[in-house]
Order: sequence, then C-alpha cells, then structure tokens
Amino acid sequence: MTSKNGYHWTPETGLSQGLTSEGVIQPPQKLSNDDHYDVIVIGAGYCGLTAARDMCTAGLKVLLLEARDRIGGRTWSTNIEGYIYDLGGSWVHWAQPHVWREIFRYDKLDELRRSTDLSYGVNYFRLRTPTYDGRMSHDDEDEVVGSGLRKFVNVDGAYGQTIMPYPYRTFDNPALRPYDHLTLGDRLRQIEAEISPNERAAILGYILTTSGGSLETTSFVEFLHWWAMCNYTVQGFQDCHEGFQLQKGQSAFARLFFEEALRTGNLSYAFDSPVQSVVSENDNGDIVVTVENNQSFKAARAVCTAPLNTLSNITFTPPLNETRAAAIRAGHVNKCTKIYAEVDDKELRSWGGINYPDNKLIYSNAVGATPAGYPTLVCFGPAEKGLQPEEDIEETLQQVKNMDPGVINPRRLVFHNWVKDPYSRGAWFYPPPGLLSEALDALRERHGNVLFASADWARGWRGFIDGAIEDGTRAAIVCSEELLRGKKGRIGFCRGLS
Repeated sequence: MTSKNGYHWTPETGLSQGLTSEGVIQPPQKLSNDDHYDVIVIGAGYCGLTAARDMCTAGLKVLLLEARDRIGGRTWSTNIEGYIYDLGGSWVHWAQPHVWREIFRYDKLDELRRSTDLSYGVNYFRLRTPTYDGRMSHDDEDEVVGSGLRKFVNVDGAYGQTIMPYPYRTFDNPALRPYDHLTLGDRLRQIEAEISPNERAAILGYILTTSGGSLETTSFVEFLHWWAMCNYTVQGFQDCHEGFQLQKGQSAFARLFFEEALRTGNLSYAFDSPVQSVVSENDNGDIVVTVENNQSFKAARAVCTAPLNTLSNITFTPPLNETRAAAIRAGHVNKCTKIYAEVDDKELRSWGGINYPDNKLIYSNAVGATPAGYPTLVCFGPAEKGLQPEEDIEETLQQVKNMDPGVINPRRLVFHNWVKDPYSRGAWFYPPPGLLSEALDALRERHGNVLFASADWARGWRGFIDGAIEDGTRAAIVCSEELLRGKKGRIGFCRGLS
C-alpha cells in the first residue's frame, strides 16, 4: 500500500510524493461497537504500538488513534526495487535493551545487517573544510573523529564518566545541572585552543548531525548523555548510531507489534484521525478524546504519545501545568534533513565524508547497496542549514554532489521532510539548553488519567526507537496495574520504569 508520506526522485520520473510501505494498514479503521474503552492510545509510533500491544495482551480494550495513514510515527520504511530505505529512525544495537528485547521476542536476530562495508571499493573519507579539502583513510578518519570527540566530552577529566555516571538518571549528580545551560557552541569555544582544524570539522559534523540543530540552540548535556549511553567510547557511539539495521526495515518490524495486538481481539483503531482535544470529565474521571472529524471516544485512561513538538496541536482540559506547557512552547531543536542517495559508482560502498560549513548537507556515508550493487548514501543536514529538499530538487542534487565533487552522481533520491510534517515538526528529539534539567520530570508526569509517553522524554535512549519502546512499556504497566486491579487479567511486564 502507498502512504501519502515521503518523496522519490529519479532522472527518468522526476520528483514524486508518496511511497509504498508495509506500515500502511488496511482497512484504515476498525472500531468496536463499545462506546467505552479501557484505554485510548494517541499515536501509532513505536511508543504507542508498544503501549497498545502490551495492554491488549494484558486483557484491556484499547483504541489506537493515529493522525497519519500508517504506523511507525517518526520511524518508517519503503521498499524500492528490492532495497529498504528507513526514512526516519533506523539503527539498532544490543546496547539498547528495550529494542533488543523486541528483536528477541519476534525472533529477528538473523535479520540484522551491518550498515558499513569496507571490504571493497574506494575506502576513503572525504573531508571538506575551509582549511582542508582532501581524502583520508578510514583509520585516519577514526583518529581525527576520536580525538576530537574525546576532547569535546571531557569536561571532568574522565570523558564524562564522573559528571554523568548513571545516564538513565541523567541528573543524579547535581554537579551536572550547570552544564545543561551550555550550548554545543559554548562547549566548542571552551576547547577551541586544544583542537586542530580537522578535529573541529569532525566534531561539528558529528554534533550537528546527531542533534539536527544549530550550535547556539542545542544542549551540550544531551550530547553528553548520548555519549554516556554509548559507554563513553567513540566506537560505541558509532556502532549505536549507525552500526546495524534490520534487513526488512522498520515498518515490517513495527507491523509485528500492531499485528500481535490485533490478534488479541482487544484492539480497535482508526488512522487518518488527528486528535484535536483530550478532556477529563470531572464526575467519573473518564477521558473524552475528539478527533478532527469531530468524532469522540471515551475511555478510563488515555496514553498520549504525540511528540513534544506536536503537543500544541491538542487542546487539553483541564490545561496542562505551566512547566510542561513552557516545554511545549520551547519545543526541541532537531530540524534536520535526511536524504538517501543511490549513486552510480559501485565502488562508493566504502565511502564517507564531511563537508562543513559550506554545504547544506554536512555528513554522509554509505549504508547499503541495492540488489543491483549500487551504493546507497545517507546524507544529513542540520537545522542551521535549512535545506527543504523537495522545494528545489536541483539544489538538493547539487548538495549531495558537493559531498565529493566529481565522484558522487545520484541516480535516485528518497526522503521524508520531517520539518514540514505536521505530526512531527522535526526529527528525533534533541533539546535546547535547560529543557532537560527544568522539565524532564514534568514531561513524564501524568495529567489526571492522561499519561504521557514518548521517546522524547525517555530515561535512557531519548529520541531513539529504544526510548519509545521504553516509555510505551512504562505507560502500559501503569494503566494495566490500575485497570486490572481486582479483575481477571495478567501483567507480564518489567518493573522499575517509573
């Protein structure tokens, strides 16, 4: 089935909108005859799918409402001529416990593939900066990147291990809180005298790609948190961020969650149903959720998994507290561009590069090859560059080519514009300075019988697929324990996720 989302370009067809995806569910609506549900889940990304599945398997009647025409939220994939493109979240790793649990649950260990392949081809890294324009070996790349990143995170003489010893409890050490008011740019200026021009370029390529923001609007502490989650090492950072993908793509994986919930007979759902309002009734505590066509649904609980940048789309009654409301107004800063480019030189399977600051796409590397052997590069550009790839496809093509002029020649582009998507308004979560220390706990609080769950405020892998599953699990535990207390039902979940 074809989603309205996504873009595809080839020289022969030009630019078209809409991509096929296993995430599109047919029929798009399946409602029960009940006028009251146990739980309404808002959003069918990994967080909402996890919550819905776990509550359905526990015996609760669940209604899943999704604004888009597909499951997956900010994580979905398309298959074009036998190659899978993950247009949002993609990479997984065994250091991510919640997603790894699901890979075991659905017996998908054999579907993991390593993204990079340095066994053949050009085997070089192209670095383009105002002071250097040339090729280096991947060993030299690793040396420059590793040296630069270690200097960037080393605020405590222990590469972050002293200042943030328990990343799942980010602010366990009170000494960390002052650092949450540093921007990436602030931290870079602190070490400017210690780094070489090439190290500076490597740091910028990594921090702006992982954050999708700009130097002066983005939290240094969240980068430190990502680093800590990757066991405080460069190799861990690279492996967890771009090491391994699922061969059949994220939409096929997400569909397993949905189908398991559906098999219980406890799941109702409606796609193309953006939520407009969530009202808590004073008399009995029921929640009334109204969607765009003015259809209303009632439940004992609601789990809202909408991303931080879209919560302003929904009116909550009674209003949300001021700390959460202020965080919603601030939003997160990740407005990155992510583009896949299939290229015509089959030797580029082992290519990578950074081009900063003179290009709107600043970081790219080869992450796969089509069945015909054409390499696929994934290219990223941060918010400060502001590339809207579908607006001027010729400019976009040029930005891809600029990563290695005269070498890269795209034969296909595939992308989703997350910035313009009204149900994401940005890519993965990355906060501005101060948001975490001031509002993380408030974002995780319930609002009466409305629970909020999202990768955006997960304890561990915030902004990742793993974080979405973590927080969906948490919401399912709370609702199931409250609603099944005294009833026949089972709760087979992990504890300790409050």
